Amino acid sequence: MKNTNRGAERQSRKRAGRAGTLKFAVLVALISVVPACGGSLLGLPAGPAPDIYTLTPKSTFDADLPMVKWQLVVDQPTAARGVDTARIALHPTDTEIKYYAGSRWTDRAPDMVQTLLLESFENTGKIVAVGRQTIGLRSDFDLATDLREFQAEYTPGSDIPKVRVRLNVKIIKQPRQEIIASENFERVVDAKGSTVNDVVLAFDDALGKVLRRVVEWTLVTANESAQQTRLRTRLP
Repeated sequence: MKNTNRGAERQSRKRAGRAGTLKFAVLVALISVVPACGGSLLGLPAGPAPDIYTLTPKSTFDADLPMVKWQLVVDQPTAARGVDTARIALHPTDTEIKYYAGSRWTDRAPDMVQTLLLESFENTGKIVAVGRQTIGLRSDFDLATDLREFQAEYTPGSDIPKVRVRLNVKIIKQPRQEIIASENFERVVDAKGSTVNDVVLAFDDALGKVLRRVVEWTLVTANESAQQTRLRTRLP
């Protein structure tokens, strides 16, 4: 009986060894095939990696902005599907949307704009308690935004595009969810050339101007509302 058991164990180990060798061979074969397929077997995009671009927050503001003590939540901007993407949008005509090939933003446009808004508010040095809803901030005001235009545009007869950025902004007073102010902010900037780098620089210029106006308007408008609320609570 002992010899029979030992023989069976040896046969089992041989079968396991052959199976392991086969699995290893298949794995090596797959790894060698992946580069030739452009990464398609792993679900990776084929072809060269895209150029990644980012934009910058605003850092210069009116020196007379009020120092505020209230808390602000900056909501993620809403956007239409043509804008809600990491691709850099281009309008060859008023009714057509295309995207620059081989180029991407670092994030979806609404996410990128939200981050730049937050950083711009922080850069004022006038507000400390500002953040996303996800951090659990108990806000006095919410900033709801809709990214309505965020694209390069060509006009008839011109080979140089212009960039249009338009943001609708609402200040919502908490806890009553009361909209106390609403405004549209738009800037159009001519690119200095037709390359993607030229277009990205125009995006940075246009968005920077919009960010500055949004931040300054929000701090002044919301602070006026907060002061009025404090005055009412002090009345007999």
